[in-house]
Amino acid sequence: MTGPGGTGPGGTGPGGTGPGGTGPGASAPGVRVRTAATRQRGQAVLAVVAGGLAFVVAWQALVAGPVEVLERWVDAWRVGILQPHLAATLTEIVLGLLAGGLAGLAVGYLLARSRLAGLVLSPYIVAAQSTPILALAPLLALWLGTGLASKVLICGLIVFFPIAVATMVGFRGVDPRLVELGRSLRATPRQILVTLEIPAALPQIFGGLRVGVTLAVVGAIVAEWAGADQGLGVLINLARGSLFDTPLLFATLLTIALLGVALYATVVVVERRLVGAR
Repeated sequence: MTGPGGTGPGGTGPGGTGPGGTGPGASAPGVRVRTAATRQRGQAVLAVVAGGLAFVVAWQALVAGPVEVLERWVDAWRVGILQPHLAATLTEIVLGLLAGGLAGLAVGYLLARSRLAGLVLSPYIVAAQSTPILALAPLLALWLGTGLASKVLICGLIVFFPIAVATMVGFRGVDPRLVELGRSLRATPRQILVTLEIPAALPQIFGGLRVGVTLAVVGAIVAEWAGADQGLGVLINLARGSLFDTPLLFATLLTIALLGVALYATVVVVERRLVGAR
């Protein structure tokens, strides 16, 4: 029989093609999953904002500081105090991240693929990482001067270790069966690297980049403390020293914190585009 819903019980009516049809209700589970994920993200954002507001309110109630700091921060942006220092620090961070990141990727891959390289290089890498950057910064500034080179090198050194280790762990964790499958299909070593190994290792590599990008901010500030003409680290020294401007000091710290959050968020966005949400 042909009823209003189509040709029999499994007919093609307004509700779709029978009980398993593709009608409006078929996509309901997917819609519910997306709605739940959106709700969870919204709740996470609200929790972060609420926590920040609670901290600011408590700070204001105790020492009456946040409002004054915010006013000084806005005023520093308005008169152009922060912009040149922020540009100098950001340049050091980006160049240091590129230098240290590329070196970390290369060395991490070498450590993952060569047992001999791991035995020879690992003690020196760990020893270099164990040396406090506060002790290295003045020496590098003395050897290379207080220009951009020393600051980029300090940022690169502090970024290198987490990216190298994450890269090594990522490539060592690649499923050997994937590599064997590629070889059985007569893929070249370059094709195996690009199409199989790198995609499989990317989640771990981006984990190292998340750590590295925040450490790069610390490295830039430490490098500027060792000697510089511009940068947020220089502005901190000026605010707490010759200027005696405590609100400007906290405004600079706020700028550094926001810079770190922005750089971390950038890495997360790139990671989600290349790897997907985790």
